[in-house]
Amino acid sequence: MPIKDFSILLGVILIVIMLIIPLPTGIIDFLIIINISIALLIILVSMNTREPLQFSIFPTLLLLVTLFRLGLNVSTTRAILGNQGDAGNVIETFGDFVVGGNALVGFVVFVILVVIQFIVITKGAERVSEVGARFTLDAMPGKQMSIDADLNAGMISDIEAKERRQKIEQEADFYGSMDGASKFVKGDAIAGIVIVIINIIFGLVIGMVQEGLPLAEAANKYTLLTVGDGLVSQIPALLISTATGIVVTRAASEGNLGHDITKQLLAYPKMLYVAGGTIFSLGVFTPITGSVTFTIAMLLAIGGFFLERTNKRDSILEEEAEEEKEQPGDEDPKSPESVVNLLQVDPIEFEFGYGLIPLADANQGGDLLDRVVMIRRQLAIEMGMIVPVIRIRDNIQLQPNEYSIKIKGNEVAKGELLLDHFMAMSPGVEDENIQGIETVEPAFGLPAQWISEDLKEQAELSGYTVVDPPSVVSTHLTEVIKRHAHELIGRQETKQLVDHLSETYPTLVEEVTPNPLSVGDIQKVLANLLKEKVSIRNLPVIFETLADYAQMTRDTDLMTEYVRQSLSRQITKQYAQEGEPLYVITMGGDVEKILADSVQQTEQGAFLNIDPQMSQKIVENTMMEVQRLQETGHMPVILCSPAVRMYVHHLIQRYMPQVPVLSYNELEPHIEVQSVGVVNSQ
Repeated sequence: MPIKDFSILLGVILIVIMLIIPLPTGIIDFLIIINISIALLIILVSMNTREPLQFSIFPTLLLLVTLFRLGLNVSTTRAILGNQGDAGNVIETFGDFVVGGNALVGFVVFVILVVIQFIVITKGAERVSEVGARFTLDAMPGKQMSIDADLNAGMISDIEAKERRQKIEQEADFYGSMDGASKFVKGDAIAGIVIVIINIIFGLVIGMVQEGLPLAEAANKYTLLTVGDGLVSQIPALLISTATGIVVTRAASEGNLGHDITKQLLAYPKMLYVAGGTIFSLGVFTPITGSVTFTIAMLLAIGGFFLERTNKRDSILEEEAEEEKEQPGDEDPKSPESVVNLLQVDPIEFEFGYGLIPLADANQGGDLLDRVVMIRRQLAIEMGMIVPVIRIRDNIQLQPNEYSIKIKGNEVAKGELLLDHFMAMSPGVEDENIQGIETVEPAFGLPAQWISEDLKEQAELSGYTVVDPPSVVSTHLTEVIKRHAHELIGRQETKQLVDHLSETYPTLVEEVTPNPLSVGDIQKVLANLLKEKVSIRNLPVIFETLADYAQMTRDTDLMTEYVRQSLSRQITKQYAQEGEPLYVITMGGDVEKILADSVQQTEQGAFLNIDPQMSQKIVENTMMEVQRLQETGHMPVILCSPAVRMYVHHLIQRYMPQVPVLSYNELEPHIEVQSVGVVNSQ
């Protein structure tokens, strides 16, 4: 254990010893000076902190210092009453020298110190601590939402967001602790008053009864010692109370207390002239000594003159510095920062024309940032993936009402919004009274029209689906992220998921990675699942399956098939409605045989080596059956045997990426399956 840490532990033990064992007067003198030194050090540190969290240990330190001072009070009381008034040199000096040997004057000084500490400083610090704790806790949700908004807007990184959230939690803990710790200061002030009264009363009793002193002599002797003890105790207590007030009333700033006071109090030099003129007038029109008022007035005027000249010089220098910054070519093109910053590619970007700025501007009622937060949470629940930060920015190269969605720097979708209109999608039966601007719903490609607000209610009554522009873009962005989820989950994102899983399933993770599977292997399996819109939220089941089959094969496509079968309940629920049959298109026996015979095994895994004309024929027949099923109003699902499911998906994904391909092993036994079409090779 370091010596510094050991010394703190030893100090706490010594405080307990002070409460029990009588101490020699020499040690008491030493501890009294230590007490004053600690109090001075605390108030100096509190004045030089820029924000309360820089002195986060203060609540605990306040308790230890208060306990130390009370231990000293017990020791000094024992010395005063038990050693016939011999309480050490320090107490005697404070009782005799500081108050001039006059017990009554010393008692008055002590009472004034107690009143200042108890009524003014301690009570004020206690109230500020209580209010600070309350407001800090009330402001936490708003601060958290602000951090989420900045994170989704790309203004801060994940690390910065984590640090800011941690700081908010620390502030709440600090002000909560200060609210309780301020009660120590209040109790200490009350204890000081009680101890002084006890010392005076019992000092008189001991002096008159045990020592046989007259009343006046006993009162003078023990009152002086008691007052000296009270002063050496209350002066450090006053410093600690002042430090408490400084810490809880301190706002975050760029400098310490001295810097802030001088900077802000002297920010207006002309006010020094006004103050100086007022003091000068007091010397002229009142009996106050002119030498005092004129001197202070002159100092204030001189100070105002020099401050005004200094401020002018600083403002000129700042203007020159700003002009230099605005001049082109200031940044050194040879510096690595000027190039490295340009290499950053955001995973997801949402750009919009200047006409759509109200979408993201909270001052104009825009809630896009809040919607992005909800999108990330929704996809975390639905897909089980951590959606990267979505960079939101305006782009003057786009049309005013146009927006663009980019994945890793490449545009994958775009759309157009009319902020003063609503998008209405027909239920299938057109209403001639609903007339608007023809458009296409961007997320699913459905025909729609932009209608004015006065037609909104009528369209809803006619069965139209009516959505506002923010909902249109939110839905589009959600579907684009789902469609490209497999591109967004890289090794780094996979490592985050693995680390999170290891917190609750450490044994399971150790069995899968780093041996036999690397993070890259796991990432490929997860990407395969996301590519077919299978949620990876149930990571324990996925890892259990990988642990079972990773020893048998390193083919990530084959392991994906095993994982899909383990997630059969989840996949069944995704496509089959409770109590309703699942309408499917099955692969004919001849097609499955052709596909199975065309599989070739290599060192890199299996792939489909099929005749191009045959593959084209199978795809065309599949598209015909899918279209026929869609016309009946049912979602198309292709069902085949587990051995060829992966190859069927590879064959048709380019032409029908939205059509799911399931195997018999991926459906729960209780589901009713109705085949409404068969894909043959002819």
